[in-house]
Amino acid sequence: MSGFWFLTLVSVWVLLGSCDAQDDFSKLPEDYKKGVELAVQQINSHEGIKSHFIFFKSLSKSDIDGGFAVNYIYHHFYLKATRCPKGTSDANPSKCAFRNDRPLIDCGICYKMHRGEIQNEPKPYVHCVHKPKLTQYLMSARVEHCDKMTYTNGSPSLLAVRKPQ
Repeated sequence: MSGFWFLTLVSVWVLLGSCDAQDDFSKLPEDYKKGVELAVQQINSHEGIKSHFIFFKSLSKSDIDGGFAVNYIYHHFYLKATRCPKGTSDANPSKCAFRNDRPLIDCGICYKMHRGEIQNEPKPYVHCVHKPKLTQYLMSARVEHCDKMTYTNGSPSLLAVRKPQ
């Protein structure tokens, strides 16, 4: 009988944890959600991945307002495997419970947003790796890459624009 209560308790804990993760995703600003979706799409497109991965938890986020409706985003977060097979279209935790027998995927991404859309230039940087394989060197390289990305608005300041004569 105690085994039944233990399994019930574990099931409730997993379900509540899954709901918290989905709540965390729904609380993200739209600019961050789009970046997470980009990372999830890339992870789920890998041939060796069998389970569907979804957002689990944010670790850090930052953005810089570049003016003229431009933002530069950095987001560090975890993805977690679900019990749904890769290719599942609606993989929310109420339908696809998280798997606790797979390592988390640690992602760091940076990209340029203009009017709510991720821009192709500079190319968005998505760096995701299984957490056990993440080293301090990889973390440093990830942050360094995002720091070195050259971000330009591609248009002159409004003060530099001259009226044709």
